Amino acid sequence: MTKPAARFLSLDVFRGLTVCLMIVVNTAGPGAKAYTQLVHAPWFGFTAADAVFPSFLFAVGCSMAFAFSRPIPTGEFLAKVLRRTALIFLLGFLMYWFPFVHKVDGHWVANPFSDTRVMGVLQRIALCYMLAAFAVRWLSPRLIVVLSIALLLGYWAILLAFGDPADPLSKLGNAGTHLDLWLIGQNHLYRKDGGFDPEGLLGTLPATVNVLAGYLAARVLKDATDARRAVLRMALAGVVLIAGALAWGLAFPIAKKLWTSSFVLLTVGLDLVVLAALTALLEGKAPNPATRFFQVFGLNPLVIYLFSELFVTVLGMIEVAPGEGLYKWVGVHVFQALTPGALGSLLCAVAYMLVCWLLGYVMDRRGIVVKL
Repeated sequence: MTKPAARFLSLDVFRGLTVCLMIVVNTAGPGAKAYTQLVHAPWFGFTAADAVFPSFLFAVGCSMAFAFSRPIPTGEFLAKVLRRTALIFLLGFLMYWFPFVHKVDGHWVANPFSDTRVMGVLQRIALCYMLAAFAVRWLSPRLIVVLSIALLLGYWAILLAFGDPADPLSKLGNAGTHLDLWLIGQNHLYRKDGGFDPEGLLGTLPATVNVLAGYLAARVLKDATDARRAVLRMALAGVVLIAGALAWGLAFPIAKKLWTSSFVLLTVGLDLVVLAALTALLEGKAPNPATRFFQVFGLNPLVIYLFSELFVTVLGMIEVAPGEGLYKWVGVHVFQALTPGALGSLLCAVAYMLVCWLLGYVMDRRGIVVKL
C-alpha cells in the first residue's frame, strides 16, 4: 500500500493566498483608480500585483512535488500530463471566448473565432506545467537547476539577438512579439497593447522556471530531516535571489509583462521568503480560522479562478443602466458612494473575492475537489 504524501499547511495557505490576491487584482472595483501596488507595472518596474501570477506558477510547482512523488509508468505519466495540459489550455481559450456572443445594434451575434485570444493566463500555466513536468520526470534536482539557469540566460540572449536592434526590450520590438505576430496573428493576441501579448509563447520559457523553483522548494520541505534548517536555508536562498535580481535588473530590467529573467529571480526569491515565513509560523500547528480561509481557495484553485473571471463577465452583461453593467453599477453607486477613491475600488474587489470564496466554501463543505 502506498503511503499517502504528507500535507503541509504552509503550502496550502500559500496556494490559497495566491488565488485570493489574484482575484482582488483582476477585479478592481470600477469608478476610481486602484492603489498603485494593485495595478501591474506598465512595463519596466515592479508592483505587488506583478508578484501574483508568478506565485501561482510557483504553487503549481509545489503541487508537483507531491503529485509526482508516486512512481508511475512513462505511458501513464505522459497521458496524464498531456491530458491535463490540453484541458487547462482549452479552458483558458474558452474563457477568453466567453460569453461567445455580443450585442450589435441591439441584437446578439456570435463572437468570431477569428478574433479570439489564443494565449492567456491558463494557457501559460498549461504550457509551463507541461515543460516543468517533463523536466521533473527525467532530470535530477541538480540538472533542474542547470536547466533553469540555461532557460533564463537563453531567454535573455534570444531577446537581445532577435529583437529590434534599436530597442530589443520594447513592447512591439521584442522577439516574443515578433514570434506571436508571425505564428498566432494580431487578431488572436491581447487587445490592449497593440500587438503585444503579456502571456505570449516565448515568455513561457522563463515562466517555467517559476514552476521548477516551486517544485524544488516543496521537495526541500518534504524531504527535510531538519525542518528549522531547511526553512532558514530557503529564506537565505530567497534573499540571495532577490539581491541577484536587483543586480541583474541593471542590465536586464525587471518587467512582468516581458517576464524578464531578473523578474523570475525576484519573484522566486520573494516566494521562497514568504513560504519560509509561512512554514515557520504554521507547521506543527492546528489550522485556525485564518488558515482555513485560505485553504478553501487552495482546494479548488482552478474552479474558483475560472468562476471569478466568468462571473464578473456575466455581471458586466447585466445592464442595469445605460452603459452600466451590474458590476460597474455596484462599484460606482455602492462602494464609491460609501468610500470614494482607491479604497472603494479595493473594497469592491474584496467583496467580489468573498463571493468567490463562498463558492469554494460550499464545495469544501460538500467534499468536492475538482482535479483534471
